[in-house]
Amino acid sequence: MDIALPPTDPAVTELAPAKLNLALHVTGRRADGFHLLESLVVFTRFGDRLHVEPAAEDGFAIDGPFADQLDAGADNLVLRAREALRQALPEPARQALAPVTIRLEKNLPVASGIGGGSSDAAAALRSLNRLWGSKLDDRALADIGAGLGADVPMCLTARPLVAKGIGEIVEPVADFPTLALVLVNPDVAVATPEVFARLTRRDGESLPPLPGAIDFHSLRNWLETTRNDLEPAAREIQPAIGHAIAALDKAGSGFSRMSGSGATCFGLFETGNVAKRAALAIRAKHPGWFVAATRGMPSPGRSEEA
Repeated sequence: MDIALPPTDPAVTELAPAKLNLALHVTGRRADGFHLLESLVVFTRFGDRLHVEPAAEDGFAIDGPFADQLDAGADNLVLRAREALRQALPEPARQALAPVTIRLEKNLPVASGIGGGSSDAAAALRSLNRLWGSKLDDRALADIGAGLGADVPMCLTARPLVAKGIGEIVEPVADFPTLALVLVNPDVAVATPEVFARLTRRDGESLPPLPGAIDFHSLRNWLETTRNDLEPAAREIQPAIGHAIAALDKAGSGFSRMSGSGATCFGLFETGNVAKRAALAIRAKHPGWFVAATRGMPSPGRSEEA
């Protein structure tokens, strides 16, 4: 393992993108109680941001529109990621690391089914690995991330993928396009354990094979053959989720669904301009909701246009 070098960048800013489960099938349950899943996952250009720079002593602060929903204490995943990376380095390198001050710009609603905490932790690992010059490779970072949460390794990848198992098995999807999306959260939170506790079936079939050529139309048709198995239970807990999906449909979404365990929903649109107009329309009718037009990150090498 490389010994850490003094930081070469005065500051690092890292995007912590929203994680969307476009489809999510619950396929089983392990003996330890964890559910087995298969999910098509994309990441968006909209998300939290992490600002990291060397300092005289460690510091951590949270700002942004959803800062008041998070605790800045030691259990925050950003701080846990910082300490996990430190502990993964050998003692000589650890002693040479500069203290850092971290500012989390919290733009995503908390506990909303779009992987905010896991993505924040992944952004912390990426940014500190770069700032500290510790040069850990993707596999080493993923191993550290897995100790923080099952979703952190896929958030480190931050590209279109199919996740399996409890989320630790990650299969990148090639030639996946940029998606035009609108995210909507009707200002409600849903506790993930409560959603899983309400599941009536835990042995669903696997995801169908993805289309050979993926574009807006083929993806929309494929999504119509899939489910989010957590959505019915989440809607029972928070009926407002249904209102959010109805608002997306009314605004012209080609396909609408809840992400993860909720309550954030997404709408798929044919172009970015159509998505922006839809977001404006929804925001005008529901000023208390979180609404964001954004783009999905494509597979490496695929065009950014949407």
